Amino acid sequence: MDTITHTLMGGTIVGLAAIDPSIEPLSVGFITTIVGASLVPDVDTIMKFKNNAVYITHHRGITHSLPFTFLIWPVLLTLLSSLLFDLPMLNTYLWVQFAVFLHVFVDIFNSYGTQALRPINNTWIQLGTINTIDIPILVMHVLYFVFWYLGASPAWLFVILYAAMFIYYIARFAIQKFLIGRVEKQLPNEYITRVFCIPTIRFFEWRIVVVTQNSYYVGRSFEGNIIFYDRFNKSDPLEAEIFKSVKKDSNFKAFTFFSSIYRYEISELSEDRVEVRYIDLRYLKDGHYPFVCILQIDKDDFTVRHSYTGWVFSESKLQKKLVEN
Repeated sequence: MDTITHTLMGGTIVGLAAIDPSIEPLSVGFITTIVGASLVPDVDTIMKFKNNAVYITHHRGITHSLPFTFLIWPVLLTLLSSLLFDLPMLNTYLWVQFAVFLHVFVDIFNSYGTQALRPINNTWIQLGTINTIDIPILVMHVLYFVFWYLGASPAWLFVILYAAMFIYYIARFAIQKFLIGRVEKQLPNEYITRVFCIPTIRFFEWRIVVVTQNSYYVGRSFEGNIIFYDRFNKSDPLEAEIFKSVKKDSNFKAFTFFSSIYRYEISELSEDRVEVRYIDLRYLKDGHYPFVCILQIDKDDFTVRHSYTGWVFSESKLQKKLVEN
């Protein structure tokens, strides 16, 4: 989820802590600790300052893993809160643990996902039913604080809020399943191997990517109606010598580590150089696929001269980033 939603979720846990007689929930120390616990798994965002490849590879990785979720973050924040704010360790630990777990748990429901089961399993868990910025969830949380301000019990409000969110999540799952069924009816003559049905910030609009035996279909759903904008035939594997160079590149590794569904294009830039462009099919917007990996390779020795992975919304900016890289 986005930073604002994680912060608001931390605030609701502060409200629920009113049931704990050993905690003063509205103290500066407790609020700081719990809101901090709700945000701390995303501390890996600082890796973006190094480069996109490092950020894409590690964001929502180890900081959302089992050891960090159930041991490192709760213990670290509990010790700090005890030293700085003199909070009771056991009860604070339990509230911090809940806040960290809730952060990691809700992140698995969007298309970015997390490596929440690492190190047991490094697979990305990407359920793709909730958008990273979800307006109904934000509104529900804002209403929580409005009713709390008006005098309602924050603990009971917490129960009501998360019961409503549970129903909301079930509804999103049902919509996703319904749309997948519509896709299968709309492409009756295709052998479908996988369907990506990904939410957007608009409640009734979803991104659709269909993988068939020979093709990729890319489109959107509007209020249950599916429109396909692009169809791509699956390409043959890259030439062995070119792919040998490509697969060693850090930007390519980061792209394929994160991207669930992509295709590639290869084009001649000059007599001695080719460009291989990998395109994530999940993020079509206004006729453009913004999440890419570009590699420019010498044909003589198959050396990768320039490469870049990340979000690019214009070709001129992309070429500038390639040169900078």
